[in-house]
Amino acid sequence: MAPAPPRFRGLSGAPRIPRLQFSGSHVTDGIAKDRLEKLHALRAAGQDPFPARVPRGRPVDQVLAELPTRMGETATVAGRLGQVRDFGKLRFAHLQDRTGTIQIGFQRERLAAFWPDRKLLEGNDLVSVTGELGTTQKGEPTLWATEVVLAGKALRHAPEKWHGLQDTEQRYRMRYVDLFANPEVRASFSKRSAIVREVRAYFDSLGYLEVETPILQPIFGGASARPFRTHHNALDMGLFLRIAPELYLKRLIVGGMERVYEIGRVFRNEGVSTRHNPEFTMLESYEAWADYRDVMARVEGLFAHLVAKILGGDGKVRFREREYDLMPPFQKARYLDLFAQQNPGVDWFDHASCLRRAKDLGLATDGIEPAKLANDVFEATVEDTLQGPVFVHDYPVAISPLAKRLVEDPRVTERFELFVAGMELGNAFSELNDPIDQQQRFEEQVAHKLANEHDDETPGEVDVDYVTALEFGMPPAGGLGIGIDRLCMLLTGSQSIRDVVLFPLLRRVDPAAAAGDGSTPAP
Repeated sequence: MAPAPPRFRGLSGAPRIPRLQFSGSHVTDGIAKDRLEKLHALRAAGQDPFPARVPRGRPVDQVLAELPTRMGETATVAGRLGQVRDFGKLRFAHLQDRTGTIQIGFQRERLAAFWPDRKLLEGNDLVSVTGELGTTQKGEPTLWATEVVLAGKALRHAPEKWHGLQDTEQRYRMRYVDLFANPEVRASFSKRSAIVREVRAYFDSLGYLEVETPILQPIFGGASARPFRTHHNALDMGLFLRIAPELYLKRLIVGGMERVYEIGRVFRNEGVSTRHNPEFTMLESYEAWADYRDVMARVEGLFAHLVAKILGGDGKVRFREREYDLMPPFQKARYLDLFAQQNPGVDWFDHASCLRRAKDLGLATDGIEPAKLANDVFEATVEDTLQGPVFVHDYPVAISPLAKRLVEDPRVTERFELFVAGMELGNAFSELNDPIDQQQRFEEQVAHKLANEHDDETPGEVDVDYVTALEFGMPPAGGLGIGIDRLCMLLTGSQSIRDVVLFPLLRRVDPAAAAGDGSTPAP
């Protein structure tokens, strides 16, 4: 039979709490001395401040929902205590679990053994409480404690109720505090989980198969981005963290897995901003016998599904002080038309005119390949105007190395990107399945890289295995990539990608400072 869990009991016969001596920065950088003294007192009395198991009880929201019909009955809840309010013979504190918050009442007559040592239990401690369901004189639902079990002694004070953990950078660094100190943050991440779940449900309903492809790749590809490099010791070979799963997913299309998708992490060794995190979550899907028009329909179907399941049928969301209607159908606009509207007299295909325009805009121009420079002009002048939702389609071939050419205009491809609030959410195209054309485009990329020593975004070799796969025959196919983090930003109304990533990448700080104010960078 398992031993009974440790419970608070009278410590009148225990030794007096000693005044402990502390040294070292670990204590002064956040651990409260009085809490360490209480920890020592608990252990001196034979109580384990960190037991392996305690009574778990029931979720708080269920207890609250049933309280009107269970008045006077016994219930058990477990969670984190809020600030304790002491009124002499009576104490109150709110207990929070993942589902909600309930007030706990501590009365001397109900807790005779516990009462002499009640101050060993304080706000931020983790506890299991059994008691009688009732209310206060003012009618607030309350669990009147009859037994208190310490589940985990907190050695640091929680943020104050009204001032809380508000510093943005510290919130990201100490997400574990942010989540219990700010319930709206926890709710936002619960919503993110629901969004990802519904994205899966949508593609599953269409007969797509969820798959996993390599994160470590010998040749990076599928996007234009600077990769992270690593090395495999046993094989003595350089590898890259994937910037996209695209080329492996399309190998599966060759293999006859006609509808596939993957939701996974991708890594791009680039800047950090409100829209960019070097490690982020991407959805990519591929469907045989489809083209980019079919994929547009899939995207609109996905948004209609998310509107129904996440937004409750109302397609309106408020994002960055504007309201957006996410209910399809969406607008459509040609890439080159938008470029011409915002850059009169500039020809996207004429490097000299794009170079002049880029300099006028103050963009970097040295060593920038012409097509990329022209696209930089597009991004600088057009993207912020795309409030949308809008499909921008028919991108030039030079910036779409994996997309099929448009028959009526071979300069451009059957490609689109979805924009909302000036932010790109997705990229899709009719997949290039001509192995000769693909080989040529890969060779052009490699030649450009050899001629530009500062080009870190282009593979240094042709992906021969991928071309070989195409030589076995790939059916017409439509591919899609959607940034899950940006999608979650939009649907939760979050201002920064860091608000929807549990642990965003941040500059390192001194560990002691991170536990304090988080302001001291690491040396």
